[in-house]
Amino acid sequence: MSSSPVAGVALRTVTANNIQMRYAEAGSGPLVLFCHGWPESWYSWRHQLTDVSAAGFRCVAPDMRGYGGTDAPEPIDQYTLLQLVGDMAELTRVLGETKAVIVGHDWGAPVAWHAALWRPDLFPAVCAMSVPYAPPGHVDILTALDKLGIHDFYLQYFQKPGVPEAELQADVGGALRRLYFTASGDYTEKGKGFARLTTGTLLGNTVDPPALPAWLRPEDLEYYTQEFSRTGFRGGLNWYRNLRRNWELSAPWRGQPIRQPSLFIAGSRDGVLKFPAAQGHLDAYPKNLPGLRGSHILEGAGHWVQQERPDQVNRLLIGFLKGL
Repeated sequence: MSSSPVAGVALRTVTANNIQMRYAEAGSGPLVLFCHGWPESWYSWRHQLTDVSAAGFRCVAPDMRGYGGTDAPEPIDQYTLLQLVGDMAELTRVLGETKAVIVGHDWGAPVAWHAALWRPDLFPAVCAMSVPYAPPGHVDILTALDKLGIHDFYLQYFQKPGVPEAELQADVGGALRRLYFTASGDYTEKGKGFARLTTGTLLGNTVDPPALPAWLRPEDLEYYTQEFSRTGFRGGLNWYRNLRRNWELSAPWRGQPIRQPSLFIAGSRDGVLKFPAAQGHLDAYPKNLPGLRGSHILEGAGHWVQQERPDQVNRLLIGFLKGL
């Protein structure tokens, strides 16, 4: 067990699904599993670990495959949704539990959605943030972008092994500061962010804030910076390099709804909600999420919703968990 920068949260390491996995843990009670996104770590859930555990739950937030204190396998094809969901299924088992409510943000949201879709016996309820649920479809997103004549989307830039890594690793702290600010609700200008990279680089489409936003303290940024300075960005970027492979592997579940209780939370200023298909996915929730208990768009919040609006998110999440 290693020391954690958050009081009351323990860091532990186990072997699950053939990789060494580090996770943060707080509390006891029914298991709630938190899956972070890019470019983040277990630390993204610091506010949830303390508050949700205090409400009577065993909260576990792993460093996901490729991040932090968890192994980052070399082959790109080791980062598919099947492996990522497998990691969460096996972690649940190794923790001695037979079920868990799964929560995910950003890339962790597709992991949580697919965990609920593929293993309803193991994950009887799901909460996702930022990325709406859409059943596996008939066209993958990279092909869809090509057909639209779009070749400068950030997802396409991330496909080139070594290129985004080199850009981000030149100044890790500066890169994270720009990414966290530009995708947050604190940045209100138009034209920058995760989308079309008009300059040909990722950071050329971001803004360096004059000061850190209130939700991101210097010590928070320092923790993320230390983690990515140690691990680099390759592991997390490899998730993006499996978009087409994920689409192929999920063919048996095309068009399938998630039936168990579900919750969705996002910020009104989250760039993901501006993606062309996002509103259609939200509109289709009655059909695709028949167990939906709430879909909440938090006014003024950006992409990092559980860090930008921890009190609101924790209230919604605890209400959902206690209502199960």
